[in-house]
Amino acid sequence: MCGFLGSIGVDEVSEQSIKDANKYIECRGPDETVFKNLTDSRFNFKNTDYQHLQIFNRLSIIDLTNLGSQPMFSDENSTSILFNGEIFNHKELRAEMESEGLVFKSNNSDTEVLLLGFSKYGKGFINRVIGQFSIVFFDYKKNLIFLIRDRLGQKPLFYSFQGESLVFGSNLKSLVNLTDNRKINQNSISEYLNIGVVTSPNTIFENIYKVKPAEIIEFHISNIISKKSSEVYWNIEDFVDNKEFDESHFKDLLSDSVRLRNIADVPVACFLSGGIDSSTIVKLLTESGESVNTFSISYEDSKYDEKQWFEQVKEKYKTNHTTETVAKNIDIDHIMESIEIFDEPYSDPSNFPSYMISKKISEKYKAAISGDGGDELVGGYERVNKILNRKKQFNFLRYFYKIYPNFLGTGNIFHRNSSDISEAYNSFFWDRKFLSILGIKDYKPSDYFQNISKDLYKNLLISDYKLYLSEMMTLKVDRTSMANSLEVRSPFIDHRLIEYILSTKPSYVDYGIPKKIFKEYLSEDFDSEFINREKMGFVFNLEEWIYSNKDKVFSELKNGNLSKIIKIEKINLLLLNKSRINANRIWKLYLLEKYLSLT
Repeated sequence: MCGFLGSIGVDEVSEQSIKDANKYIECRGPDETVFKNLTDSRFNFKNTDYQHLQIFNRLSIIDLTNLGSQPMFSDENSTSILFNGEIFNHKELRAEMESEGLVFKSNNSDTEVLLLGFSKYGKGFINRVIGQFSIVFFDYKKNLIFLIRDRLGQKPLFYSFQGESLVFGSNLKSLVNLTDNRKINQNSISEYLNIGVVTSPNTIFENIYKVKPAEIIEFHISNIISKKSSEVYWNIEDFVDNKEFDESHFKDLLSDSVRLRNIADVPVACFLSGGIDSSTIVKLLTESGESVNTFSISYEDSKYDEKQWFEQVKEKYKTNHTTETVAKNIDIDHIMESIEIFDEPYSDPSNFPSYMISKKISEKYKAAISGDGGDELVGGYERVNKILNRKKQFNFLRYFYKIYPNFLGTGNIFHRNSSDISEAYNSFFWDRKFLSILGIKDYKPSDYFQNISKDLYKNLLISDYKLYLSEMMTLKVDRTSMANSLEVRSPFIDHRLIEYILSTKPSYVDYGIPKKIFKEYLSEDFDSEFINREKMGFVFNLEEWIYSNKDKVFSELKNGNLSKIIKIEKINLLLLNKSRINANRIWKLYLLEKYLSLT
């Protein structure tokens, strides 16, 4: 993993400014920092006098030698690449490419696989790649620049313009500091206050953009600020079908996904909560004959502690195990620390436990495997049977509440009796009453919910992947881990698995048993108490914190940046009317204020 920044165009960005902006991404790659001024070198576009600056921070996971360093350039000086992420099938791709006559300098660099692959086969090479990535590829002969993001948005990539220069990088705050683009996007404020995040391609700032998941943006050097094209190379909706589900094939795909994510030139640990998802991953790794490192968090507060469960797993599979204990009383400064690491506003309070776990595990490991995405993959939400039966529109309300607990009640005009699930989905998220109180202009809902139609389960699953997973979960996982220089790999977020699930009948989903397929797999080794227990885990009590700190919160909002945008005096109404709904609303405002004050 890593982080990078770059600019190319008329001399609008100084060397010092790009070095200063690098402070926001150094945590993404503490092992090596490389700055390149390519303006007068052979690695610049022909027939231009463009300034070309790049800075790269490396976290060495694959190929620890300098042959894996970036920026990386082709032998013939015709192409180069900046790459953040991991290509999990790079060994297989390398073998295929060598059989076709390509020659590699390195023995194990996934970056070189990408460089040679794009140089030889063009942008279509991306369809052969399994991984999590953001890529900037330069083709000096064709005068083209490509910005590419992975299918599920696991790695970030932003771009903007400073005068007549293209500026790009792994961190939004870095781009804000490299450009003059500090004007707040009012539509993005509206979207954030509703769903807790700003979805791609927009950001909270006007004229700074986020490459969408599975998008390739192409810039031509002849007119870099306007001549571009965009295409989506992977569309989740294209894979919907109704084939028979083959459990053995699914398990083979899952085993391969787990295997690929355990490959590294440094030790890799597995997050082990003792829950169904993480335990399934550990069992799969053990069956493959791998030596498994596991890492767990034990809480002094017994109502959150899962020690008795994860110890059963580590004993059963004889893992190399580490347990860290978290104090019962969490210092609020630690919660604030977890907020400040985000380069874009994000309101889910679960970022704190994610940050805390990443911080602990990074003390011993550089890479870890997580169980993120398991619920979406195998019907982990308890109310999925209600969606399949869909006898009452009210079931949709319960469905949304279960997936998005932090939006509970914010969709004030939820159409409980609507026959249109798309309308219901939109109204759940769009809190027009809240916007009206604040004096914020209403903004049409995102198009994530526009195509919901006949196959309710499949379409709701698609919406979960397109919004919750690709725009929310992956953002949280990336920022909380990379702030601690930790690479997190998620086997359940593998496009091959998602394609297969969408192409088959949901026979793997049981009306009364969430994650039945995983539970049956684990029941060979564990008793029913282990398999069927309620989920636990640390939960930040948002409502309690907001109202016990209401004076501090109101003071910061009243005297902060948001006072210029919204009717801050109306916040008193929310503070006086204590509820979970209002606590969520105030939390969103407070986090946005903290974010703007740090940018």
